[in-house]
Amino acid sequence: QVQLEESGGGLVQAGGSLRLSCALSGRTFWLYTMAWFRQAPGKEREFVAGIDRDGVSTEYAGSVKGRFTVSRDNAKNTVYLLMNSLKPEDTGVYYCAATRALYVYTSTDEYDYWGQGTQVTVSS
Repeated sequence: QVQLEESGGGLVQAGGSLRLSCALSGRTFWLYTMAWFRQAPGKEREFVAGIDRDGVSTEYAGSVKGRFTVSRDNAKNTVYLLMNSLKPEDTGVYYCAATRALYVYTSTDEYDYWGQGTQVTVSS
């Protein structure tokens, strides 16, 4: 059974940075395309960024492109999300997700495994 555990969330001022980490256990990490989603209070969960198995192909939501960077270390079974120039509208619970699909998808329906989430709060 795949288990995902996020870490690295917290409270940061606008303009600051955070790096989220997500460790996968229970299966072979490199078989999974990985993604980050977020959910703000009262809103639906939305795609933030994703990376394919080899780390060659990445996708970003338009609202974070140029500020966030997704990466993975297959030797450490971990995917990262580096978030720079944070804005108050980036506030939410950030979730890590995994799929055996070959490509990065932006729909939550395509992902089979989810972490518990980590809170990111950006103050103005």
